[in-house]
Amino acid sequence: MDGLEAVVNGGDAFLTTLALVGVVILVAALLSGVVERSRLPQVAVFLALGAALGPAGIGVLNVGLDSPALRIIATLSLVLVLFTDALTGDLADVRRHAGLALVVLGPGTLLSAALIALAGWALLGLQPALAAILGAALASTDPVLLRGLLQGQRMSAAARQALRLESGLNDVVLLPIVLVAMAFLSHGAAVGATELAHLGVGLFLLGPGLGVAIGLVAVAALELVRRQVGVRRDYESLYSLGVAFSAYAAAEAVHGSGFLAAFAAGLTIASLDVELCDCFVEYGETTSEMALLLTFVLFGASLIWSGLGALDGATVLFAVVALLARPLVFVLALARTNLDRRGRLLVASFGPRGLSSLLLVLLPVFAGLPGGEQLFAICALVVLLSVAIHGGTPILLARLGSQPPSVGAPGALAVGDTVSPPSLPSTDGTTALPAPDRSPGDDDLAAPAAPRGGARITIDELRALWAEGAPVVLLDVRNERSYSHSDRQARGALRLPLERPAAAAAELGLPRDAWLVAYCT
Repeated sequence: MDGLEAVVNGGDAFLTTLALVGVVILVAALLSGVVERSRLPQVAVFLALGAALGPAGIGVLNVGLDSPALRIIATLSLVLVLFTDALTGDLADVRRHAGLALVVLGPGTLLSAALIALAGWALLGLQPALAAILGAALASTDPVLLRGLLQGQRMSAAARQALRLESGLNDVVLLPIVLVAMAFLSHGAAVGATELAHLGVGLFLLGPGLGVAIGLVAVAALELVRRQVGVRRDYESLYSLGVAFSAYAAAEAVHGSGFLAAFAAGLTIASLDVELCDCFVEYGETTSEMALLLTFVLFGASLIWSGLGALDGATVLFAVVALLARPLVFVLALARTNLDRRGRLLVASFGPRGLSSLLLVLLPVFAGLPGGEQLFAICALVVLLSVAIHGGTPILLARLGSQPPSVGAPGALAVGDTVSPPSLPSTDGTTALPAPDRSPGDDDLAAPAAPRGGARITIDELRALWAEGAPVVLLDVRNERSYSHSDRQARGALRLPLERPAAAAAELGLPRDAWLVAYCT
């Protein structure tokens, strides 16, 4: 009977987990439009969903720090975060903005981590290794929450680039700090030169080396099979997940860092500049985001609220220091960059803590190291405060009038204007690119509202419309990835995301009697 009861209980746990995954996917899809229009932080919605399912709600979900499901989902989430960050990164942009990247990841990220660690040691009495872990975890900014904050915000290309560099690369800078500090917690004073050498080899050679090797083999195999027999696009999109998980497993099997291996595999694919369909990246991003939201539901059931139980004078003071350290450091660090004053302030203030911080601080918990649960409670408190403060920023800015530009607004293209694109000026002040001559078969300008039934329009035809004084509105309809990784836009063009074009057109106040000329790349 005991065996039968165990099977039944195991089946119930499986059904509960499966139902949870289904609910998260359904809610994410159904509420996506509402969340985007309301500018509510998406993570807050899923924390609330977790609370509703947890012990304080209907009681169908109760997850502890020792839960195997939490460990699996959190580990997979961190693997996908690191792999996707590397895969979607634009190495050309990193090289072009190398100075900015060094400032953001050097003085910016590392000094923020050091100040937070110092505050943990001085205010909370944490031993140095625990303080270092907490500082590294809370210096990490959340890419999912940051993406929501940036939607609809007007800022320079350089400011966006700085935030993309930070959210995409800071985890791989901070992760080694956590892993090295964990080694000191495990061995104490017994850490010697031999142990440090083994740690360094596993961390900086075995993990990244296997990640690079698996990335190279994966790309070569994909290219070979694609040339010989072809690969279905839907399976090609799944391929990215296989690369990430294989790199992680291979590195962990030889006692290397699986997380750094996943990042190195993604970076290898990105650096080869192979032709990968958008679905390859977009499927990985979507899967990563679903894993992150599912993890937030698990945290929201009960775990993250443990931060409220850690409230006392010293912890509150530490939380204030942790939230203020990054803005102060970044304002000073960015002072000598080419960012204008408004850009520096925006970059400094947009530093949400979220799942990345919780995932990093969970590593010592999963390793069973002393003090791990205390670190998690403190980190959870700071994350809750950050979600409340940073998550409310878009709503506040919207109420203050920081809306996406509308037709007729300053700097936007007004109906009937005769501007002189087609040239593609860089928004960061660099030399404009002249628009090349196009033939009717070229695909970078399309006119959905044209009398020809939405046929393509050439540059010469567009010039003819301007010469006639016809009302023309240029629309930038590139997908989010192409748009966010480019610092160039047609002069006077309005940004129209295609995820919800009708609603976006209504927000922009696009006139019904004008020519709407859309372009994408």
